[in-house]
Amino acid sequence: MHDAIRRPDDRSVSAAPATARAAAHAGEPRPDGAPAIIELRGLTKIFPTPGRDLTVFDNLSCRIQKGSFLSVIGPSGCGKSTLLKIICGLEPATAGQVRFDGRAVSDPPKGMIYVFQQYTKSIFPWRTVRENVEFGLRAQKTVSRAQARERCNQYISLVGLETYEDYYPYQLSGGMQQRVCIARALIGEPAVLLMDEPFSAVDAMTRAILQELVLKIWDKLAITILFVTHDVDEAVFLSTRIVSLGRAGAGIAQDVAIDLPYPRDQIATRAEPRFTALRQQLFSSIFVQEKTGAAPA
Repeated sequence: MHDAIRRPDDRSVSAAPATARAAAHAGEPRPDGAPAIIELRGLTKIFPTPGRDLTVFDNLSCRIQKGSFLSVIGPSGCGKSTLLKIICGLEPATAGQVRFDGRAVSDPPKGMIYVFQQYTKSIFPWRTVRENVEFGLRAQKTVSRAQARERCNQYISLVGLETYEDYYPYQLSGGMQQRVCIARALIGEPAVLLMDEPFSAVDAMTRAILQELVLKIWDKLAITILFVTHDVDEAVFLSTRIVSLGRAGAGIAQDVAIDLPYPRDQIATRAEPRFTALRQQLFSSIFVQEKTGAAPA
């Protein structure tokens, strides 16, 4: 069934071995001048507040490689979620520009799907798993009922919810409900999946399982993933690259290529000395900012 799932560029794809993605996503720095699927050009975001304006970030620029897995981390209030919303057109920038596939973003563009943190508010409690996932195809008028059902079954299977198609959300665990949200996002076949702390509300074991699920999806569908998290370990485990934002107004504090091999393993990868070194490098900077309230030097 999975072999029929299609890439965002509408070419069918079979389940390629994870080692094939490992070669393409070994965490090497992006070559200068290479094409980017998303470009952030001089982004500034200012929130008017009584007394003085709050500058979240100022003149932030970044290029995001097609097919990469980029995580955004940083101390509380640095603008992680705000940045994600600006990228996908849900929040306007005060200045600067976002470009997606060469076009300026002013409204939510076709080809980007946003998975919110609060999954309980993102799915319809009166719809079954299948009906929730099928809702992601409502905007595609050219898809027949039979095609919609087939694609729905494919993505339900991809996220591991086969046999739960006719269950309602209240009959599912929190992790399973988040799988419904992911399947509904993927059925629209986006080129970019944006995820805003999607696993923060689930227990540690479920979180680890969902992390491996997202890597499996990223490997199979060859999409670009932008992932916001407070968890440095999670970011290092998942990503090809991590952008760490500094305190509000500081912009990008660190931009780190994650040179750990794929496929990643929850036990073996986290035991690697390089994992520990990367985690320490990123965590220490954020911890100092949280503790002192100062921007990075």
